Amino acid sequence: MNKLLERALEAHGGLERWKQFSIIETDVISSGELLKRKVEQTRGALRTSANMQEQACFMIPVEASDKRLSFRADRVAIETLDGKLVIERLDPRSAFAGHDLDTPWDPLHRGYFGGYAMWSYLTSPFSLTVEGAQVWDIEPLEENGEIWRGIRVVLPSRFATHSRAQEFYFGEDMLVRRQDYTLDVAEGVNIANYALDIIDVNGFKLPSKRRAYLCNKKYDVLRDRLIISLDMSNFRVIA
Repeated sequence: MNKLLERALEAHGGLERWKQFSIIETDVISSGELLKRKVEQTRGALRTSANMQEQACFMIPVEASDKRLSFRADRVAIETLDGKLVIERLDPRSAFAGHDLDTPWDPLHRGYFGGYAMWSYLTSPFSLTVEGAQVWDIEPLEENGEIWRGIRVVLPSRFATHSRAQEFYFGEDMLVRRQDYTLDVAEGVNIANYALDIIDVNGFKLPSKRRAYLCNKKYDVLRDRLIISLDMSNFRVIA
């Protein structure tokens, strides 16, 4: 295993301990330029339940609802709370062909994007150890007077994610600070996603906020282009 990733795993709570749990949950409130362009805005939080050992999750409005969103890499669906199908889309990635930042999304587009994004944010860096992932060190990044060490990760094609190749940067404490990728479902624009306000959840270190900004071709951050804002609370992990 890559030594830098190994140190990051230990700092975030340990891979072997991670394997002892099955579900991680949080309530998330999302906003930002991308969602304003794409979908009608909804109020209130979504309770996200992510599978810690495979790529799957459910999302349910915290306020009363009789439906949930079910996500896997090859399928996104809206179901009743007892699992009865309302509508589904197989091979959901193909539905983004030709999309740019202004292409409207339907509920299944939104559900697929939210499903894979939240799964990634809740499970990394542990999910970077999946079979077939390629990991190597890259040049460190200097930001806010700190030096952040980095790795480049290429995930297997079976995973749904922003882009197969991503870069993760870690502070001196080896906790994640920033995640860079191209947003392939929206014209492949460059994004820098900051992991903020890291908290302890049953021994695991997790960001409680995410702020993702548009970047230029050199990955210089455009601070006036906040693409996604996520505020997360009420975390818990379930064995």
